[in-house]
Amino acid sequence: MNIIILGAGRIGESVAGTLVSEANDITVIDTDVARLRALEERLELRGVVGNGIEPSVLEEAGARDADLLIACAALDETNLVCCRVAHQFFNIPTRIARIRSDAFKEAGPLHEKDGFAVDGVICPEESLTRYISKLVEYPEALQVREFAGGLACLVAVRAVAGAPLVRHTIAELRELVPNVDMRIVAIYRRFAEEPDRLIVSKGETMIEPGDEVFVLTARKDVQTVLSALHRHDRKTRRVERIMIMGGGRVGLRLARQLVEIGKYQIKVLEHNAERCTYLASTLPTSVLVLNGDGTDEDLLSDEGIENIDLFLALTSDDESNIMGSLLAKRLGATRVLALINRRSYADLVHGTQIDIALSPAQTLIGELLAYVRRGDVQAVHSLRRGVAEAMEIVARGDAKTSRVVGRKIADIELPEGAQVGLIIRGLPNADESGDDAKELATPPRVIIPRGDTVINADDHVVVFVPRKRQVREVEKLFRVSATFF
Repeated sequence: MNIIILGAGRIGESVAGTLVSEANDITVIDTDVARLRALEERLELRGVVGNGIEPSVLEEAGARDADLLIACAALDETNLVCCRVAHQFFNIPTRIARIRSDAFKEAGPLHEKDGFAVDGVICPEESLTRYISKLVEYPEALQVREFAGGLACLVAVRAVAGAPLVRHTIAELRELVPNVDMRIVAIYRRFAEEPDRLIVSKGETMIEPGDEVFVLTARKDVQTVLSALHRHDRKTRRVERIMIMGGGRVGLRLARQLVEIGKYQIKVLEHNAERCTYLASTLPTSVLVLNGDGTDEDLLSDEGIENIDLFLALTSDDESNIMGSLLAKRLGATRVLALINRRSYADLVHGTQIDIALSPAQTLIGELLAYVRRGDVQAVHSLRRGVAEAMEIVARGDAKTSRVVGRKIADIELPEGAQVGLIIRGLPNADESGDDAKELATPPRVIIPRGDTVINADDHVVVFVPRKRQVREVEKLFRVSATFF
């Protein structure tokens, strides 16, 4: 696929790195010559110096042959105008814009072809706050990813000794938790002085303490699954007290979102006095805004860090986030999360006292991959820092035109390690809307498939792919052809 990326900042760089690794032809546009040259040296892509809203610059970047434009420059206005120019002058099929302003996020006339011609909107700050909110709701989880509008979830959890399912085989799950349907699709196990290793999930596979377990289940059963793998104790008590280090865009957005839920005690630490004044005037009085450094041991102790259920380091500085999280953990915070932009830093802190190292780019890369994937892909979630992937893809066609429709799971030739983990049946088609959808669609059902389960047309199938190079094979399986032999 030929892809143009406008903006070589943190988001643009991360997106380019992910898409280049999938053998796409990438061209990045930016006004910063040095930044582009550094990208060209590190990644197999082409850089074009210039302003992406100018037709001549887009043409030089290959807009006439482009399949996808991702406009992620610093300014909303630049991204919107770039999408408009890309459509009007070059008719690029798909145009995605990074937009921070709430005024332009919702789909409407301004997004249509007579407006700015935007097919999709991404907002890193919103993706982050949505992701973190799930971790607040489910404190035992390392990740919570949604499919089919939230009907089903993929959860990652660290197995803890003493939990009901730990030190038992996968074959025993149905007996130990009889009223919950779940599918363990992957286990990553720690080994001394080695990277985590993927353990094949078979019936005889035993879940060991310390394993990072990925489970697919219906949304209603998420808490039961987490409790079965991660026993309740002080370390996973219900989140009530939250401290946010950093009152920037992400910190402010998250604080507002948590205030709306209404059951949390929130403190925000911000080192900039002027920003503190703004935060105090914007947030309700129930939120305590403190002017100070989140890496100040005395300040954290004075503010009762030992009673904090969740410490969130959300500044724009990776080093501060890492140090603040490590210090908060040492002083007694129950659970800590650090926002880390540099991938090398995220790899370094993996396995340390930092419970969750979160990359802004990785939280939204799945939203972009849904536009890159071939076939009727509804959702994509990048996992394990981009190594693995879970994708929700709609099975189209019939037994004559599809390799999956009308066939048993056991008869489908999936890549090694890939699993059909979950099926959502009865969702309305995209062309059915409003009252028609309500009348035509049966109540959606979340199915944990077995080997003899048959995939029907229009099923939403969630496939776990342990290695990204296998994604193309999965896409090919779900591709509809005129005739199938």
